[in-house]
Amino acid sequence: MIAASAIDYRELARRRLPHFLFEYIDGGSYAQVTLRRNVEDLEHVELRQRVLSGVDAVDLTTSLFGQPMALPVGLAPIGLGGLAARRGERQAVRAAERAGIPFTLSTVSACALEEVAEAAAKPFWFQLYMIRDRAFMRDLLARARAIGCSALIFTVDMPLPGSRYRDQRSGLAGAPGFRGGLRRTLQGAVKPGWAWDVGIHGRPHSLGNLLPVLGRNSGIEDYFAWMRDNFDPSVTWKDLDFIRSEWTGPLIIKGILDAEDAHEAAALGADGLVVSNHGGRQLDGVPSTARALPAIADAVGDRLTVLADGGIRSGLDVVRMLALGAKGVLLGRTWIYAMAARGEAGIDHVLKLIDAEMRVAMTLCGAASIADIGRDNLVTL
Repeated sequence: MIAASAIDYRELARRRLPHFLFEYIDGGSYAQVTLRRNVEDLEHVELRQRVLSGVDAVDLTTSLFGQPMALPVGLAPIGLGGLAARRGERQAVRAAERAGIPFTLSTVSACALEEVAEAAAKPFWFQLYMIRDRAFMRDLLARARAIGCSALIFTVDMPLPGSRYRDQRSGLAGAPGFRGGLRRTLQGAVKPGWAWDVGIHGRPHSLGNLLPVLGRNSGIEDYFAWMRDNFDPSVTWKDLDFIRSEWTGPLIIKGILDAEDAHEAAALGADGLVVSNHGGRQLDGVPSTARALPAIADAVGDRLTVLADGGIRSGLDVVRMLALGAKGVLLGRTWIYAMAARGEAGIDHVLKLIDAEMRVAMTLCGAASIADIGRDNLVTL
């Protein structure tokens, strides 16, 4: 199969990955209503075509949080992302650097901060959750500062894991011990390409950033148990003062869907926020990010930098999100599908596709630069 678009990589990833890993990457929570809405609502945003507008050159460059970028796009944090390809986060950070965009490392990545830093030539972003053990959080932030991470994305919409039925059915969650391990091993064995690349040569299969607290108990089977036991549902906005006191660089709050919460993020002194529903993986039935974004951008867009994720599958979708009020977007499933299929070369290809698709969309909308994109480029909201 030839990948002509970013979404083509979904099928290639499905063919290559063990069932449990594809279901984890591809799935949402409950009945996956919000997961579907993220894609469908964005697809229904109509761009306003303007012809003979004299746009003979398009400039896709921008700057976010003091960092120049070749595209208004970043790679979102994905837990266990490093298992989609051999030491995957190392591959992803290299691809992001080649494209001139930021990569964000998840707290629950396969590769540790220091390992990814060894593969990177430039600073990358780090993502953190609110964890019960504040001393461990302080240590993670110190490690991120020590290797020069240039921004912190703090995720606030995961006080506890959502109910993801597909992970239960696949054997990733809810099947601990020997039975669960055997089931995953058998699923990996029928995918020889992945088994050779990741199963054998991609070891260790652990949560690299959590090794100091989990030690040997830091494999896939410990992922959900650790989240359930260590995420802190009692956290309030006041608790985020701890983060602001420990992190002096750009702070981006991820998981905002309501304008009142956006005001709270601005009052905290955050530099940015991400309009996000965790890719439809947490509370099902909430608004898509395309629906939530305009009101949030109107409420706080003059006080902090508004980013968005969720449902972005093409350069057209990037332009739609920018027209709805975002200053930049984060790609999630789009990059992990591509890496699962073809490694960092897949990410290279997807980002080139997005670049080309954005140029077509902007030319036909009469926008010569990222700053030119706005509500005037939409037919309806």
